[in-house]
Amino acid sequence: MSTIQWFPGHMHLTRKLIEERVKDIDVVIEVLDARIPGSSFNPLLQELTGHKPRVKLLNKQDVADPVRTQAWLDWYNAQPQTLAIAMDASEAAPARRLIPLCRQLAPQRGGMSKPMRVLICGVPNVGKSTLINTMTGKKQAKAADEAGVTKDEQRIVLDDDFYLWDTPGMLWPRISIPQSGFNLAASGSVGRNAYDEELVALELLLYLQKHYGAELKTRYKLDQSLEEIAALHDDELLELIGRKRGAVMSGGRVNLQKAAELVITDYRTHALGRITLETPEEFAAWAEQAAKEDAERLARKEAQAKERKKKKLQRQRMR
Repeated sequence: MSTIQWFPGHMHLTRKLIEERVKDIDVVIEVLDARIPGSSFNPLLQELTGHKPRVKLLNKQDVADPVRTQAWLDWYNAQPQTLAIAMDASEAAPARRLIPLCRQLAPQRGGMSKPMRVLICGVPNVGKSTLINTMTGKKQAKAADEAGVTKDEQRIVLDDDFYLWDTPGMLWPRISIPQSGFNLAASGSVGRNAYDEELVALELLLYLQKHYGAELKTRYKLDQSLEEIAALHDDELLELIGRKRGAVMSGGRVNLQKAAELVITDYRTHALGRITLETPEEFAAWAEQAAKEDAERLARKEAQAKERKKKKLQRQRMR
């Protein structure tokens, strides 16, 4: 399974910006995508801001699987110095709940002499800008259904003694968990030039077959039973969907690229229903496997370096 990577130049600047800003920050709000709460967690942000209390905001809860959203809230609320909340960023009342949550995490801050200083961050396209615009009641931040729209930091005053710093969406230099790369791409958090739509659609279907077969059957009016849908090869399923949706070229061949785009669009626009692509247990297993493979890769590199050094010494002795 290949890994999707996307870390354009402005993200290097964002990293430096956060590293400098966090020194004066009291609370961090990390906006996550409720459809992929583990994959949209940025380990680099954790590294940069890990010593600060934080709010984990699972955004887009209205299109995520509610049972799985609760499981993720329990998962994150069990972590130290962390409060987790789920919401839809376009709803004004839930958005305003963030201010008292931040005050709860930093009760020593408040008043004009010690204003609350909050950093809001997250991966691209998790709805951070929409959230800010909802909280302020006006268009403070650029919002678009596309990764990498916000590219500059800005300070926003939410209350007389409550300052919010918005930062551009940032991924991390190397996505080591392959499933996370595909989930981020499927959800729109990765630039379009960084992945192959057909490959992402196949990975998406592979997961949906197992966990959301009924949604696939309903959306694409499939004649097969749920058991038959689950047994299909992902290539066969993509071709079947392409035929059902009219993505057929001359000669009767299915346009797999168009079929893939249809599947990804249906997921992103919630036409498939309320879907979450990972559970805490699944993500933990993926992370454990990735860590194991990274350790093995590092051991191989060290062994190769040691062997090269050994051969170099042997050549030197032979001179």
